[in-house]
Amino acid sequence: MKTYPLKSITVEEATEKQFGLVDAITQVFEGRDILTRGDLGVVPGYNQPITTHKVEKVLAQFFDAEAAMLIRGAGTMAIRLALHAALPRNATLLVHEAPVYPTTQVTLDMLGIQTIVADFNNLEALQKTLEKETIDGALVQLTRQKPDDSYDSQTVIQCIKTYAPNRPIITDDNYAVMKIPKIGCEQGAELSCFSTFKLLGPEGVGCIVGDQKYIDILRKENYSGGLQVQGFEALDVLRGMVYAPVALALSAKVTDEVCTRLNEGEVPGIQKAFIANAQSKVILVTFDDPIAQKVLEQAEKLGAAPNPVGAESKYEIVPMFYRVSGTFRAAIPDVETNTIRINPMRAGANTIIRILKQAMEV
Repeated sequence: MKTYPLKSITVEEATEKQFGLVDAITQVFEGRDILTRGDLGVVPGYNQPITTHKVEKVLAQFFDAEAAMLIRGAGTMAIRLALHAALPRNATLLVHEAPVYPTTQVTLDMLGIQTIVADFNNLEALQKTLEKETIDGALVQLTRQKPDDSYDSQTVIQCIKTYAPNRPIITDDNYAVMKIPKIGCEQGAELSCFSTFKLLGPEGVGCIVGDQKYIDILRKENYSGGLQVQGFEALDVLRGMVYAPVALALSAKVTDEVCTRLNEGEVPGIQKAFIANAQSKVILVTFDDPIAQKVLEQAEKLGAAPNPVGAESKYEIVPMFYRVSGTFRAAIPDVETNTIRINPMRAGANTIIRILKQAMEV
C-alpha cells in the first residue's frame, strides 16, 4: 500500500501559529475580557453574544479571511450550511473520485445536490472533466479520502478556478486545520469548514471561514437565540485552538517515529506500517496474520482508547487503537481483518510500541 499523507507543520511552525493566534486575540479583546466566561444571548445590534462576535473576528483575522462564523452542529453542519449558502437548490457539485464522507453524503441528499466525479489525483483528467461538464460549485476535502490519494489541494483549487471560474469552492478542512500551513480559504477556496471539537474545543461547535457574502446569508438565517454559540463556548474555541497546533505537531512527530521503528522490525509479526490521513494523520499497521480484531481487544485492556471521541478532542489523551476508517474500508474491502490504525493522541512512541507488542503477544 502506497500512501501520501499530508505534510504536517513542524513543532516550530506550530509554535508560530500559536503565537499568531494569541496576537490576533490581543488585537480584538481587552485583557480583562479574555479572563471571563463571556456573555450570553442575542445582544441588540449583534443578534449574538458580543464575545462570540469578537471570537469570530479573531478567527477571520487569523485565517486572513473576510469573515468567520461559529455554528452549532460541528464540522458536519458547517459543511451543510456552507453548501446551502453557496449553491442553488438541486445544484451540481464537483467531488473527488472517492467515497464521499458519510455525513457529507447525507447533506448532499438533503439538499438535492447531484455530483460530478473527477480524479483530483490526475490534473489532466480533472481539467477534461471541467471542460466537458457544467458545475455549480466544488467540494474539496483537504485530507485523504482513499489510501492512495496524492493530490495537492491548493493545486486542485487553482485548477478548478481556472477552468470553472466564478464557481464557489467549499473545502472540508476537518483533520487538517492547524496541522498544515494553510486551510482551504487561504488556498483560494470561498469557504472553509471544520469542527472546533477536533481542535481541543467544545462539543458540537463548527466554524465556517471565508467570503463575507456567503456568511452574511447564514447570519441572516441564523437569527434564533437557540442557534447562537454562547460566549463561554466561543472562548473555549479560542483556548482550544491556541493549544492545538503544538499538541498536533507533537502527535505528528510521534507518528513518524512509531512508523519508522515498526518498519525497522522492532515489533515482530508486522508486515508494514504506513502513515496516512484516515481521517486524522495516523499509523496504519498491517499484520502478517489476520489478528486485527484480537489486537484491538487486547490493546484496550492495556490502556489504549478503543474508539474516537472527536479525533483529537480535549478528552483524548491515551493513544487510540481502532479499526481503519469507513472510507478506507470502502476502498479496500479486506483491510479490516489485518490492519488497524493508531492515533498517538498525547502519548509517546514508547507507550504505543509497548501496548502494540503486548497486545500481539497475548
